[in-house]
Amino acid sequence: MFSHVMVGANDLEASKRFYDAVLGALGHPPGVADGKGRVFWMTPSGIFAITRPIDGQPASCGNGSTIGFAAASPEQVHAFHDAGVAAGGTSIEDPPGVREGAGVKLYLAYLRDPAGNKICALHRMS
Repeated sequence: MFSHVMVGANDLEASKRFYDAVLGALGHPPGVADGKGRVFWMTPSGIFAITRPIDGQPASCGNGSTIGFAAASPEQVHAFHDAGVAAGGTSIEDPPGVREGAGVKLYLAYLRDPAGNKICALHRMS
């Protein structure tokens, strides 16, 4: 359904370091910057990117927005969480773990990136 997701970042270096860490924990290679200063993480299933807002205003997070990244295992979710905290992110909500509801069992971890964007690693257990 989605071709790409792009979020704003005020400090591209700090945000790249953060996303290289969390996405690296999920098995993705480091992001690549283009000539406009945007950074892209290319995968077979889609693209994630960061950029300074083109209108010149400060980046801001979307209140109520979450970007979820697929994880292959609960261990990968933990690695994502730990790498994100070590790279300047903030652990939010409940600690990494199982959440159940609507007939599904998920293993999740939530973080805020250096710009305040809310992200999640998710492993579907059932």
